[in-house]
Amino acid sequence: MKRFLPWIIGAVVIFAFYSWFKGINNTAVVLNQNVEQSWGDVQTAYQRRNDLIGNLVNTVKGAAEFEKSTLTAVIEARSKATSVKIDPANITAEQLAEFNKAQSGVSSSLSRLLVTVEAYPDLKANQNFLKLQDELASTENQILTARTRFNEAVKPYNSHIKTFPNSMFAGIFGFNEKAYFNAVEGADRPVEVTF
Repeated sequence: MKRFLPWIIGAVVIFAFYSWFKGINNTAVVLNQNVEQSWGDVQTAYQRRNDLIGNLVNTVKGAAEFEKSTLTAVIEARSKATSVKIDPANITAEQLAEFNKAQSGVSSSLSRLLVTVEAYPDLKANQNFLKLQDELASTENQILTARTRFNEAVKPYNSHIKTFPNSMFAGIFGFNEKAYFNAVEGADRPVEVTF
């Protein structure tokens, strides 16, 4: 029995290290999947807004002779926003900044569109337009919720891979820090609305 004791102790130590490494990796995998699911929810919310913008623009076009520059700005901003693609497995701060910039352009041009509509009383009373406006407001809330949940999913993932001793092995397993959504530039200043 004494002869096998070093082998048994060695096997127990090896199994303990294996279990520890497996725990680090598997927890990171689960947390990473949560981040990717949350990113999918963010993209779904933005896609819903982009789909609604097309309907809103068509409703506005049909209801009033409209300032083409504002309408064109909305369409171009929507096009730019849909062209920015991010791989959820490798989200970086730079990619999120580019994504935020594109989405900010949509929000800005959409705000101008809605402000310009104030000059058209018939359009403001149009039930289709009012419904779309409500849908857009609801969608903006969904986007905020999805972004918040994304950040909530990123936090435990980043905490897991950055705490010691996990930080020593996370990079070896291919897990890197994910970026958070931050407010777009200028979000700290009040929006100026002019008629």
